[in-house]
Amino acid sequence: MEGYKYQKRQVTLDKDREFRIGEGKISGYASIFLGALSLLAVLAYLFPSHLTTTELRQVYDAESLQKALKYGMYFSLFFGALTFYLKKYRRMGFAGIALTATAFLLGGYRVPVGPVEAERLSLGVDWLILAFLGSVIVFVSLEKLFPKYKNQVILRKEWGLDLFYFCFNHLAISAILIYANYHVSHFDWAVSAQVQALIGSVPIALQLVLVILCADFVLYWEHRIFHKIQCLWPVHAVHHSVQNMDWLAGSRSHFIQTFSERAMVMVPLYLLGVGEAVLNLYVAFAALQAVLIHCNVNLPFGPLKYIFVTPQFHHWHHSSEKPAIDTNYSAHTTLFDWLFNTMHFPREHWPAKYGTTGKFPQSYLGQTLYPITALLKKH
Repeated sequence: MEGYKYQKRQVTLDKDREFRIGEGKISGYASIFLGALSLLAVLAYLFPSHLTTTELRQVYDAESLQKALKYGMYFSLFFGALTFYLKKYRRMGFAGIALTATAFLLGGYRVPVGPVEAERLSLGVDWLILAFLGSVIVFVSLEKLFPKYKNQVILRKEWGLDLFYFCFNHLAISAILIYANYHVSHFDWAVSAQVQALIGSVPIALQLVLVILCADFVLYWEHRIFHKIQCLWPVHAVHHSVQNMDWLAGSRSHFIQTFSERAMVMVPLYLLGVGEAVLNLYVAFAALQAVLIHCNVNLPFGPLKYIFVTPQFHHWHHSSEKPAIDTNYSAHTTLFDWLFNTMHFPREHWPAKYGTTGKFPQSYLGQTLYPITALLKKH
């Protein structure tokens, strides 16, 4: 917006939430998280039909992952014991040890692995564990190595709420896939064997580019509709209520939007009829990018930032500043925001403010019911 005066975001270091070496806080959180993940993993090994997803089981080797589980359990005990040595955060250390001890009592990393009878509906505990560990290792490391705001702590305000969203969205993956497959079945009439054969004949790289563009087109318009249709905005506003951007921020999403997005993006993938290799490449690309663009990172993307959606580009979408409102809808590339004149990308500036322009509930229940309460207030 011409004449708008951009300001720099000020982030004050929250010393009460900061991780400092030698205090025991790092050890306490490491123990309790590893203990909780270990217990979940053991339960998943005991009840794989009900706690793991059929699609993901085909990707990993359950026996090999038991070795990782072994180290995770022993590290949980180590970090828990370390809190007693440091004489701080011993309650967290005790909780981590208790969780790991329970996992050992249930069989630990020695639970037999055998054939799994597939259940149509199950909890994605395996998806949750792998996604959480991968995200922490990759994205938290990036945020510490290349931070945009150095004073923003890992345990920033509302991180617990967003962690709950993260867990819910990953545990519900099976239900999301069932709904998405049911949704795309209504588009059988649009499937063209000739078109799918033509697409299948081109190199995988070109198929991937086509999938990304088609998915981006659908996501762009779905995203824009959530912004522009008055009765849908309160659903999407939940995602915009995040006031500090990091790797967990993108997880905050109303379940209606979560199910809707997954179902809509499946339509172009279904109609294109691409092979499993291309589909897996797209899923990996989309999952990584979805987390990255919300991260508190300042990476030198160079010319790529004019082609792909990057953290700086998407952070402007989350800004509550006037020139950025209702802009940057794209999920993968900047193409459609450029084509439809909805791009706001001042190259040398980042947002100073995030979140919605009005007050918003701070609890999961309050945010889940917000679309209803917002509608009742208007009437």
